[in-house]
Amino acid sequence: MTVLPDDGLPLAAEFPDATHEQWQRLVEGVLRKSGKEVSGTAAEDALSTTLEDGLRTRPLYTARDTAPDPGLPGFAPYVRGARPEGGVTGGWDVRQRHTTLADGAVLADLENGGTSLWLALGEGGIPVADLGRALEGVYLDLAPVVLDAGRDTAAAAEALLALYADRGVDPEAARGNLGGDPLGYEARTGTAQDLAPYAALAARCAETHPGLRTLTVDALPYHEAGGSAAQELGASLATGVAYLRALTEAGLSVDQAAAQLEFRYAATADQFLTIAKLRAARRLWARVAEVSGAPGAQVQHVVTSPVMMSRRDPWVNMLRTTVATLAAGVGGADSVTVLPFDHALGLPDAFARRIARNTSTILIEESYLARVIDPAGGSWYVERLTDELAQAAWEFFRTIERDGGQAAVLRSGRLRTDLATTWAERSKKLAKRREPITGVSEFPLLAEKPVKREPAPEPPSGGLPRVRRDEAFEELRARSDAHLAATGARPRIFLATLGSASEYTARASFAANLFQAGGIEPVTEGSFEESGATEAVLCSSDARYAEEAERAAESLRAAGARQVFLAGRGEYAGVDSYVFAGCDAVDVLSATLDRMGVS
Repeated sequence: MTVLPDDGLPLAAEFPDATHEQWQRLVEGVLRKSGKEVSGTAAEDALSTTLEDGLRTRPLYTARDTAPDPGLPGFAPYVRGARPEGGVTGGWDVRQRHTTLADGAVLADLENGGTSLWLALGEGGIPVADLGRALEGVYLDLAPVVLDAGRDTAAAAEALLALYADRGVDPEAARGNLGGDPLGYEARTGTAQDLAPYAALAARCAETHPGLRTLTVDALPYHEAGGSAAQELGASLATGVAYLRALTEAGLSVDQAAAQLEFRYAATADQFLTIAKLRAARRLWARVAEVSGAPGAQVQHVVTSPVMMSRRDPWVNMLRTTVATLAAGVGGADSVTVLPFDHALGLPDAFARRIARNTSTILIEESYLARVIDPAGGSWYVERLTDELAQAAWEFFRTIERDGGQAAVLRSGRLRTDLATTWAERSKKLAKRREPITGVSEFPLLAEKPVKREPAPEPPSGGLPRVRRDEAFEELRARSDAHLAATGARPRIFLATLGSASEYTARASFAANLFQAGGIEPVTEGSFEESGATEAVLCSSDARYAEEAERAAESLRAAGARQVFLAGRGEYAGVDSYVFAGCDAVDVLSATLDRMGVS
């Protein structure tokens, strides 16, 4: 019996203590009913989920799932947060991104919840010469400015420093980041840059503008190339170490060098993995800083993942970014950028920007998310996942260092190969809908009109690829759209339902969902001849299939069906192919469109 210390009231006193073994036996019983004869740890393994990086999440965590002591918030190893007070005093920095001089957009963000600015300048962004226009009306001593200028970083930095001087901003009041990231730029473009000018700029800022950082360790290029959480962390760690070396060789102390760095990570809709990633990142960097002789917390800027943003049914992206932002806040991010829901379609409109910044505002001001310091702390699951992810990331970092460091693995192609291998494995899960994409691979809306936006500036390219979760299904849907435009109708498939509604509804819904993901319209009314389809799918229960499937397939062929599917598994004469949970949906849909002549 557990007794509450304050009032002495017994908690669940009428229930006996349960053991892990008792729970395990109950799991065995449930699995046995589903046809799986497993026992002991095998029963628990059957309910575990395999993640990337060799990690597995188990169905139950208890006090015996130990992890290293995470320490206290604001103290090494900073797992529980970079500051003792967490975000209690004001939440996280709401940092919105701008790539063009949209009328009033910058001031609208700052006046309506934004607290800092992230400006893309030069190639793929705002011209450096227009920086003053972009910041017109902005109080530069109040709003931190973060630059992202790629090859134009030096010119952009000079322009911002001159702007501070022209507007009379006290050098000690300037806040933000000049955005230098030569290795990140090389990852994006394949073009190497000399680190020496960045080190000189860092030394200058350390002396004249102590509130400005010079370098960003941007892990997004590795995330956007399909990398796993551990690969993203390991690559960022190797980049940070490379920058520390360059800055100290240029004459900065280790403390000064570490203070010039800010780290940028992606937050996904996998909330627990994101929380663990940010906590693990601080722990890993604390170890590097400790070994280097400059103990200190990692400064984190977190961006909602571009990889998870869908182009179809983009409204769902609002939900994805909300979950990702929650995870970033719980994980202890210092700054958060919420990408607008229409980010994948082009330039966001005012409504999309408003929803993006209000996502943070609601979580901070209305949901009180920031009022709890490290709300995930103490969770056996989160603490264990943080530790396992940190171990995997550290091992990946060590392989990079063994191969000569971040620049060397970028130039040798090894990092590209590692990331591509990870993405290829994930693509298989996406194709089989083991990782569902709502509105794309699951529950698509064929009748919904596409959302149109003005094209966004093309970002720098030429290095690592940029991938999206929806890319395979987007290609299928684009083929269907082209067919609709050319013929006035989408390709169709007839759902031949057998028996009563209770027998066929589940599999008919499954089949309709599957084929719509490829832009193929399911037809359920009337006969096959009336449907305008050339292919059909049988939908019913296994018992009904045993009685009628072969006869129904023969009737469909006689009516002109060139291909007969069956929703489920089995071996039936006259059936060409089977569709079921876990089949390769992309392969099935692509082959179907090919047969239908949809190019």
